[in-house]
Amino acid sequence: MTHKRCQDTGDHVKKTAGPQLSRILAVFLPAILLAGCAFNNAPILNPKGPIALAERNLLLTASALMLIVVIPVFIMAFVFAWRYRASGGKGKYTPDWGYSTFIDAIIWIVPAIIICILGYMVVQSTHALDPYKKLVGKGEPLQVEVVAQDWKWLFIYPEYGIASVNEIAFPNERPLSLRITSDTVMNSFMIPALGGQIYAMAGMTSRLNLIADAPGQFAGRNTMYSGEGFSDQHFVATAMTDEDFKAWTDKVKQSQRSLDAAAYASLAKPSVANDIEYYSGFEPGLFETILAKYAARPAHSSMKSGQ
Repeated sequence: MTHKRCQDTGDHVKKTAGPQLSRILAVFLPAILLAGCAFNNAPILNPKGPIALAERNLLLTASALMLIVVIPVFIMAFVFAWRYRASGGKGKYTPDWGYSTFIDAIIWIVPAIIICILGYMVVQSTHALDPYKKLVGKGEPLQVEVVAQDWKWLFIYPEYGIASVNEIAFPNERPLSLRITSDTVMNSFMIPALGGQIYAMAGMTSRLNLIADAPGQFAGRNTMYSGEGFSDQHFVATAMTDEDFKAWTDKVKQSQRSLDAAAYASLAKPSVANDIEYYSGFEPGLFETILAKYAARPAHSSMKSGQ
């Protein structure tokens, strides 16, 4: 009778193991697939330029170094719980034990080494990835002036005499040199697939140098909260072949609109989810005019205007 009962139990386990395994796979398989999609769609983890690639590698290296401490802690938590369990544990109970030179050395020396390595990496990468550092690529850097507004981005091309709103285009493999300021409160300019963020501040100029390895379209946005339209303050960054970039500049030059003083005053008014716009010309010295508007104000009045 006992043998029969055990056999029935074994058959029941075999019958239920299949459905249980199917349910487990149904839960975890989509999660694994979604994690793979998220990795491919995460621009920080899937860079398209040498600056973003170096930043990604720095992030992963720093994470791996810190896991040297984290992983053993989790492992020891389970090992100690099993070894010193109340029933059947093999760990020796020594209530009078109080100090171990070896353990104390490991606790302090390993994190100290990790901190020294991270410090060296930070110093080295701070100079290597300086956003003001000029990049070497195909041809001379393309100069673009960037102005943050409420809630959109204005891109001025001094070399071509054109301007665009919420779209920046540039040749791939050619360095992109950006001068960045704000005509409103502080913003933060970022194209995650190409490099890290840098602040845009009224009355001040920030610089950012980027380069794209191949043609592609990348998302850019303001990463610092700036008011009501912040969530829609994004733009399109497109790396093109030289031929496509020439066709793009020719298209912008055919625009019927020019960014004179009156047109700029209208553009600078707050707007949410602003469409892409093109201007075949702009007021001479527009970028410097925007800078001077805030440089002439006392610091306390500029702060009040941004509140």
